[in-house]
Amino acid sequence: MEITVRPIVASEVRELARVLALAFDDDPMVQWCIPADRGRPRRAALMFEALIRHLYLPHGAVDAAFDAAGRITGGAVWSPPGTWDSGVTQVLRMMPSLARAFRLRLAAAGQMSERMAQAHPHEPHWYLAIVGTDPAARGQGYGHALLEPRLAHCDEIGSPAYLESSKFSNIAYYERYGFDQRGELDATAGGPLLWPMWRQSATS
Repeated sequence: MEITVRPIVASEVRELARVLALAFDDDPMVQWCIPADRGRPRRAALMFEALIRHLYLPHGAVDAAFDAAGRITGGAVWSPPGTWDSGVTQVLRMMPSLARAFRLRLAAAGQMSERMAQAHPHEPHWYLAIVGTDPAARGQGYGHALLEPRLAHCDEIGSPAYLESSKFSNIAYYERYGFDQRGELDATAGGPLLWPMWRQSATS
């Protein structure tokens, strides 16, 4: 099976957002932010598109996996060291789309994001903000293909990496790539938990 992984261009953001919305339809955090079952994939796609277009794409570290037919099957959204925190201008640009995505949950989602930011490590690192594959393509190696190149780069330059797992069941998967769990984070004030994970590079 042929898998191609490369950074996306602006014209591919919407399709990657659609695929990530499918990937995260059963995610506890996304379900908490967007409780409506029927409209969740469409509204989650608005969220992912806004985040990718305004926060992550400018740094050139948004990777997509493509199948042999050239279809996007998954993505890994990274922030290089020192770029993970959003500024006021970026937030304002995202706000119309986020308001359409979260509706009455907009304030709650904003508070969740603030708690995540407060718990975010200050040491320079690569931040894996989002990674997911189309449910129809799971188990075919797309996740590995997405993670391996950036993690290899982290090892080459001696940089740590950080993520928050939104599913307890995924912790073991990330541990296989060298991530270690660092407790748990209640960013929702009593809702679903996150599990922060840190990966020290192989050369540091």
